[in-house]
Amino acid sequence: MGFWQEKTLEEMTTEEWESICDGCGKCCLHSFIDSDEEDDSEFESTDFLREGEELLYTNIVCQYNDATTCGCSRYSERQILVPSCVQLTKENLKDIFFMPTSCSYRRLYEGRGLASWHPLKHKGSKQAMIDAGISIFGRAISELEVDLESDFESHFVDWPTKDVN
Repeated sequence: MGFWQEKTLEEMTTEEWESICDGCGKCCLHSFIDSDEEDDSEFESTDFLREGEELLYTNIVCQYNDATTCGCSRYSERQILVPSCVQLTKENLKDIFFMPTSCSYRRLYEGRGLASWHPLKHKGSKQAMIDAGISIFGRAISELEVDLESDFESHFVDWPTKDVN
């Protein structure tokens, strides 16, 4: 039995917590909230989607994402380099609604357990995750290769919402 079956997220050590990340890279994709509201001038950030809002994903990934590993190439300094990069913690997990449903932290938090493709269930290999279509591997494009002002809408995708057990 794995530690993730014996412990809650709150009980995990830092090393265990870090290993729960499946390394899919979806959290590094640019995502946006589309709103039915006409006037966005009064937009106020929340920790949930309001009625009439939808979370949209793109295939555009942060410039620091390593295309070969789908991990951050500057992990220890990511929040300095990208202030909007969210550090998932035990304290804020409940508020991060925009994590993909396949996110292993979200799955555990929601009581769904780790998926069959998770690297912890495959001796650290990400191949089952890639084969299941969960990873961004081979599907994302760096933000450095896209004109975010004019060519943004052509990059909306729905595959980041995919979750399989």
